[in-house]
Amino acid sequence: MCGIIGYIGPKNAIPILLNGLNRLEYRGYDSVGVSLINQDELSYLKTKGRVAALEEQLKEKRLQGNLGIGHSRWATHGQPNEINAHPQFDCQKELALVHNGIIENYTSLKKWLKQHGHRFCSDTDTEVLPHLIREYYQGDLLLAVQQALHLVEGAYGIALVFSKEPDKLIVARYGSPLVIGVVARGEYIVASDPTAIIDYTKQVIYLDDGEIAVLTRQGMKIVTLDNVRIDKKIQVVKWNLEEIAKSGFPHFMLKEIFEQPKTITNSLRGRLLVKEKDISLGGLGDWLDRIAKVKRVVIAACGTSWHAGLVGEYLFENIANLPTEVEYGSEFRYKQISIDPSVAYFVISQSGETADTLQSLRKIKQGKGNVFGIVNTVGSTIARETTAGVYLHAGPEIGVASTKSFTSQVTVLALLTLALARRRKTIPLKELESRMIALQKIPQQVASILKQHKKIKALAKKYCRYNNFLYLGRGYNFPVALEGALKLKEISYIHAEGYPAAEMKHGPISLIDRQMPVVVLATDTEDVIYQKVINNIEEIKARQGRIIAIATEGNKQITKLVDEVFYIPKTNGYLTPLLNVIPLQLLSYYIAVQRGCDVDKPRNLAKSVTVE
Repeated sequence: MCGIIGYIGPKNAIPILLNGLNRLEYRGYDSVGVSLINQDELSYLKTKGRVAALEEQLKEKRLQGNLGIGHSRWATHGQPNEINAHPQFDCQKELALVHNGIIENYTSLKKWLKQHGHRFCSDTDTEVLPHLIREYYQGDLLLAVQQALHLVEGAYGIALVFSKEPDKLIVARYGSPLVIGVVARGEYIVASDPTAIIDYTKQVIYLDDGEIAVLTRQGMKIVTLDNVRIDKKIQVVKWNLEEIAKSGFPHFMLKEIFEQPKTITNSLRGRLLVKEKDISLGGLGDWLDRIAKVKRVVIAACGTSWHAGLVGEYLFENIANLPTEVEYGSEFRYKQISIDPSVAYFVISQSGETADTLQSLRKIKQGKGNVFGIVNTVGSTIARETTAGVYLHAGPEIGVASTKSFTSQVTVLALLTLALARRRKTIPLKELESRMIALQKIPQQVASILKQHKKIKALAKKYCRYNNFLYLGRGYNFPVALEGALKLKEISYIHAEGYPAAEMKHGPISLIDRQMPVVVLATDTEDVIYQKVINNIEEIKARQGRIIAIATEGNKQITKLVDEVFYIPKTNGYLTPLLNVIPLQLLSYYIAVQRGCDVDKPRNLAKSVTVE
């Protein structure tokens, strides 16, 4: 969750660290700090709040050095304050360390270290690490790190500097991502993800679990905890600076909403072969034919990716006739079940580092199952550890509330559904072609919805002061109701719930009054369940609920039943989630702006959940 940055080289480290921290702030922004080595002296500055607060303080307290580390925190152990901010130190404040993860056995380690004379200042689990390393230090910093980490239980991505070995930056990873940017021989930048690096280099090395890198001005050495030397290949990041800039938008979230015609197109490019009536998913290769023969599918994911997985369940079952279950990664990893070789397991993650999803993946692999990834971030841990998979090609997503990754995930799931339906012969070729043509039109239809953003903005002004919302959908659009409610909760702090529309009368209907706006997904006028949704609208209206409907263009009758209506273009029913979610994303965004919320950095949240 936290952001880590480190630099060693010939340049002044402070501008590089601050730039990196600004890039990584979406990972955590409770507190922030830096520490530098200048010759053999360690200096530091840390504060509660965001990077801007640190920058202000650095105008008065100027730090110097061309070796340093920085950290932007998402608090786990200990309140967000200056003492608990990273870096954390040993007793002598000669060793500084930044950490992303959780040390699960920190209590017992802390007790043992206190018995050996160590004095602790913070409430963090992290502080045991610099003390533990210092306890084992006998003139060899790498050896001390290895010995200390052998005792640690939990997850960590760490970077540390030590004034007694002032030309060395050491980083280590187990469960929390770390990437090394290779600027030149003897000049390196380490970070939690490539967004903090690509200003300086696109050449990167991804650390795997149990690996430690020693970076010096003479070069780089990567070893295991048991000191086995490892040769790692340099990879090239394909993102560019424009993709991680706001490009004139007031927030990353709005920019990423408006990028969706492009990102959906990128997910389709080279894969949707309409003339051939086929789908090409090269990342799955020959596995696609084997997946088509399995008895069922299990999908594990978290948050917005879980909602995309639910859409996938409807797609796989309704079109490919393939029984599917969708599991929360946080629950699946602890289930006492046997992994079934006749099942195709999928994991979905934007970052490719989601801790619970990653552990679900490893559970499946340990059980000798085949697990496939739907991931956005190239080179991420999940992407590297899955049997095979499909990239989203959505580009970096900086806004904490996921938007374009959801539509890209659903797009890939739609492609996979059609590929499986063709191989399983569950729909005629003519229907397959019709569905493919409809999918091909989605980017331009999304663009047409975005052109109407001012209508949604006006709705947001009208409804931004309500404190409770209900979202209702059926079939393919029940997961979209969940996603719409989640977006509103995440960034505006309004209590919102998503339900299958028919379940409203099994409890939530007791909440309906004029102070409870209800957003109803009422598209697909030719669908068998459309009339059922209309019945639900009548039930809400009878109780004086305020109704905002998302409907299909040409449906004039619905205006007689609802307070507000927003129209989307007509499409094949299985693709309505890709269109319905766009106005819901915009509604959440504009309501949050009206309420004065920090859209890109909502309270208590971070972009990549790398701790349990």
